Amino acid sequence: MRALHITAAGRPLEAVELPDPTPGPDDVVVAVAAAGICHSDVHYRAGHPAPRSLPMVPGHEVAGTVVATGANVSVERIGDRVALHYVVSCGRCDACGRGLEQFCDRYEMLGQTRNGGYAELIVAPDRNAVTIPAPISTAHAAVMMCSSSTSLHALRKGRLQPGETVAIFGLGGLGFSAVQLAVALGAARVYGVDLDAERLALAQRFGAVPVDGNADPAAAIRLAGGTDVALDLVGSTAVLAAALTSVRPTGRVVAVGITRGTLALDPYRSIVGPETELIGSNDHHLDEIHELFELALAGKLVLDEVITATVPLEATTVNATMDRLERFGSGVRTVIEPVGA
Repeated sequence: MRALHITAAGRPLEAVELPDPTPGPDDVVVAVAAAGICHSDVHYRAGHPAPRSLPMVPGHEVAGTVVATGANVSVERIGDRVALHYVVSCGRCDACGRGLEQFCDRYEMLGQTRNGGYAELIVAPDRNAVTIPAPISTAHAAVMMCSSSTSLHALRKGRLQPGETVAIFGLGGLGFSAVQLAVALGAARVYGVDLDAERLALAQRFGAVPVDGNADPAAAIRLAGGTDVALDLVGSTAVLAAALTSVRPTGRVVAVGITRGTLALDPYRSIVGPETELIGSNDHHLDEIHELFELALAGKLVLDEVITATVPLEATTVNATMDRLERFGSGVRTVIEPVGA
């Protein structure tokens, strides 16, 4: 099968030919129809953090059709259109028993610790292959596997309540899901912060108050009364600092983006005095995938305008897309479509 490899930190992806994957007893093999290019993949290509071992096929926003099953999986699954929950957990350890599968003792991740979806075929546990409801497109389902699910998990971690306000820092793939999900969860006002005018305009169409990140977004949000919850989806210490200063007293700031560097803050002024909570949010849970599908079916999560480009499974084109993401360039979410590439 054709695939793309991360071969070394800081190197462009390379096109390779790999053997077709063979399913284990509890696995399915999926013919990839759509694989979203996430900013996390750019981090993995750069080596911060690096995949657990190299070479590695990246890609954790994956959807397609089941083409083979393991011995313990019904052959009736063949032909099912599925999206792949990227957190591979054992289901038996203490963390899994507490509903914290992202802290599983045997944690694996598609595209980071095991081969992902930048390929024609991918193997994954059957329990991770969630059947896509008929009205939802395969590409949309793929993007939901990180962009939407990670955003929903972050909003849940931030304990957003109906009637509260939320600021979304970073209007990429995650940000546009976060805007819509915040509205669906009953937010009274959603601020969308970004540097790009086109993304700000799109956020406004989704119901957000656009805030230009080129100025002083925290000051603008404070001038409007501040916010109850702020999400840093960028992965920047400067953005995280801005999020901390945008919340009103007792506000919650949720750090989501992969961030390098050290955050300098005055603990009393930033945390203790205003009783601000700084919360980490990592990955998401399988049951949140089902919740997302229900929201999409209800018309509360629409990704037509979020997928701004599709590209073939071709190294030069995919690397160019990742280069643009690394520069925080225009566009929102690009999806690889291996079929016919």
